[in-house]
Amino acid sequence: MESFYTLQGEGYHQGRAAYFIRLGGCDVGCVWCDVKDSWDADKHPQVPIDQIVAEAAAFPGRLAVITGGEPLLHQLDELTLALKAAGFETNIETSGSSPMSGHWDWVCLSPKKFKFPLPEVVAAADELKVVIFNKSDFSWAEQYASQVKPGCKLYLQPEWDKKDQVMPLIIDYIKNHPKWTLSIQSHKYINVP
Repeated sequence: MESFYTLQGEGYHQGRAAYFIRLGGCDVGCVWCDVKDSWDADKHPQVPIDQIVAEAAAFPGRLAVITGGEPLLHQLDELTLALKAAGFETNIETSGSSPMSGHWDWVCLSPKKFKFPLPEVVAAADELKVVIFNKSDFSWAEQYASQVKPGCKLYLQPEWDKKDQVMPLIIDYIKNHPKWTLSIQSHKYINVP
């Protein structure tokens, strides 16, 4: 769908220079999605892998973040191997609802109630980032926190349009459950993509 060089705005790698590769296509359909234009893969032209890597390599950062839409709708082995060959660290942001592919240095799993993550993706997660939209999302978060591997980083992130309502709930929750860390969409605060 698009690619751009910016700062990672969320989660464990927040603040790092990153080249984002947003793939078209999503079958999850989150009501709060801020990139609904990504849902229909047919709206976006296919770009050759060598062109994607060359465009990424034009920037000095060597963190590539593959996102969507839902990036695991695509077979990502060839793309990630090409990025690694060009010296990139490869990260994915996924709902985990499709089978795992690709060669990853970091897997950020953000499970959604609309289409549950597959066990193989839950097992691979280095980071669990749960969007908090309402109070029931805390128990949803705990359900997946109990399934990820030891050492997986745990993040609670307010849904952007409801941040004023849910942020106090998240702060209180983290204070009472300190295994969790707050993730904010810092890119929206500093006005970068």
